[in-house]
Amino acid sequence: MAHKVAFITGGASGIGRALAEELAEQGVEVVLADRQAALAEEVAHAIRQAGGKASAHELDVRDPQQFQRVVDETVARTGRIDYLFNNAGIGVAGEIAKYTLADWDDVLDVNVRGVAYGVQAVYPVMRAQGSGHIINTASMTGLLPTGEAGSYAASKHAVVGLSKVLRVEAKQHGVRVSALCPGVIRTPIMLGGKYGRTNLPPEAEPTMMSLWEQLKPMDPRVFARKTLRKVARNAPIIIVPSWWNLFWFVERLSPRLSLWLWGKLYGRIQRELAPYRPQ
Repeated sequence: MAHKVAFITGGASGIGRALAEELAEQGVEVVLADRQAALAEEVAHAIRQAGGKASAHELDVRDPQQFQRVVDETVARTGRIDYLFNNAGIGVAGEIAKYTLADWDDVLDVNVRGVAYGVQAVYPVMRAQGSGHIINTASMTGLLPTGEAGSYAASKHAVVGLSKVLRVEAKQHGVRVSALCPGVIRTPIMLGGKYGRTNLPPEAEPTMMSLWEQLKPMDPRVFARKTLRKVARNAPIIIVPSWWNLFWFVERLSPRLSLWLWGKLYGRIQRELAPYRPQ
């Protein structure tokens, strides 16, 4: 395999870390870019100890100048970027009626602007190379009307839309683009993660985890292996676990039916979480 380089935002934990570890095992040099700089270096060190090639860089994807600087440093050192995993993301759960402006700003700044800044920094590099693959992490929430996730859903629908348009435009330059739409993966974001939040008290966490468990969370490393096989096939919309395709099929076949089904699910979530909400 020719030497390849993958730039992964949010690479210190969760999906980003699992993708980095799997890519490194396949001989790809991985660049872990994350706000959690110390944790990213720990992951990079472990990859190097296992025989892979990895480096870590502090990156807040909300800062376009910092994003450009880290990309420029990477290209100066490696000469190329073959994969951009625009993966950094946060979630704020809860009813839209209870959101604050900060809830909207925090999610849209990371999940939409952060992805756009990644495209702005890396896409010109790939165009100049005449090759590359941009994988923007969206979510099944970017394809479906999932309640309790208004800002997250808005951001991930935006990522899907951006990815589809960029795929059309980038093809003529030899650059591939995919929207990665995970189902439920066993990562910290299930309970808000380091930078997100559920807007619920800590005592609600067991109930939330019980609800998540009913959707069969996938192990991140299994997710990474399945995802990278679909990346290799240049799938435009990558859905893992694959059984979530059923929900997307219903959404496209009958939006009205999909809204009814997700409305029923939302009603159940409301009932389960009602004891923890302020009256």
